[in-house]
Amino acid sequence: QVQLVESGGGLVQAGGSLRLSCAASGSINAMGWFRQAPGKEREFVATISRSATSTYYADSVKGRFTISRDNAKNAVNLQMNSLKPEGTAIYSCAARGLARGSVRWDEYDSWGLGTQVTVSS
Repeated sequence: QVQLVESGGGLVQAGGSLRLSCAASGSINAMGWFRQAPGKEREFVATISRSATSTYYADSVKGRFTISRDNAKNAVNLQMNSLKPEGTAIYSCAARGLARGSVRWDEYDSWGLGTQVTVSS
C-alpha cells in the first residue's frame, strides 16, 4: 500500500480559500478526498481518475472545490474556495487500486492521517 501525507489545512474565515495537498510514497491510481466532522460520518468530497480525465464532486462542494493531480510528483490537490463553516472537518486523501474514482470510502485501499480544516463564521 502507498503511504499518503496530507498538508495545507488550517483556520480560515468563511468565504476564504485553502489548498490541500496529498503526497504519495509511490505511483497512484484514482484518488479521493473525504472529510469527517466531529460526531458525523465520513463524507465524500471529490475524486479524480488516474488520467485526470474524470472528476466528480459532492453536491455540497461542486463549483467551489477543484481536485487536481500531478502524476509526475505522485500528488493530488484540493483547491477549496468560498469555504463555509459547515466545511469544518478533518480532510483525508485516499488512494484506490483502480484507475477509476469512487464516491465510496470502502473502495479505497490507502488513507492518510488527515489534515484539520476549520472555517470560522
